[in-house]
Amino acid sequence: MRYLGIDPGRRRVGLAISDPGGTFASPLVVLRRRSADQVASEIAAICRRETVEALVVGLPLNMDGTKGSAAREAELLAAKVGEATGLAVRMWDERLSSVSAERSLIEADMSRQRRRRTIDKVAAQIILQSFLDAEGSAGDTGTA
Repeated sequence: MRYLGIDPGRRRVGLAISDPGGTFASPLVVLRRRSADQVASEIAAICRRETVEALVVGLPLNMDGTKGSAAREAELLAAKVGEATGLAVRMWDERLSSVSAERSLIEADMSRQRRRRTIDKVAAQIILQSFLDAEGSAGDTGTA
């Protein structure tokens, strides 16, 4: 199964895609967000082109696990994208994914300007890979 990972942001939305077997995630692209409808339309086109079968949307929970305004915005975007694509949408806890992405880009000695252009799709990759790893582990043990 091929998945598209989405790191929702107020200005930019990072996307990552899995291999056709749903094992490995790779950064794909960063979309500029003008509206939820515009992003949903662009994601729907990408899903058709890449034969995506399911979506994983990062859910930016507060550190205590509660939902704030960013989490509610992510859920609204997920609903729009689900409508636009007709695909199943899974929300996935993305706490600290951007921090982890930033850290890995700094370790790769990437310039601040280049990090800014790349971080959202790397965060989407981290979200999607975390989901894929958890799904693979659940499948291996027979639990879901």
